[in-house]
Amino acid sequence: MVAFEQHNTQTDTVETTPVLAVTPAAVQVIRNLLEQRQIPNHVLRVFVSGGGCSGLQYGMAFEAEPRDFDTVVATEGVRLVIDPTSLMYLQGATIDFIDSLMGGGFRIDNPNAVSSCGCGHSFKTADSGEASEAGCGSCSH
Repeated sequence: MVAFEQHNTQTDTVETTPVLAVTPAAVQVIRNLLEQRQIPNHVLRVFVSGGGCSGLQYGMAFEAEPRDFDTVVATEGVRLVIDPTSLMYLQGATIDFIDSLMGGGFRIDNPNAVSSCGCGHSFKTADSGEASEAGCGSCSH
């Protein structure tokens, strides 16, 4: 897990806050995808956008390089980048890759989500308002 530091000037202590954890299984899949697409120096952008059946949804995309103000998480030879807005929702999350007969893929265990869609691709936070009552039937995943 990679972390950044927050300095508390009132107590002169340093608190370490986890940014994002990536399991070895997820790292291996990311590494394989980079090799298969012949883009070994690209980064994987992990982001949150509006939509999905719970109000917010996760997204991932390869990009040539980080953008200004991105947080870069480097682990075991792969780099993930997160924009400041998405970081508010992903702080402390863990990205894993599940290989299952019932449908595998990347899974995000997000401590900021108070509820998630059954498909696992959308979620709701405590301050994101009411979730849609549509359920997974409206989800495109």
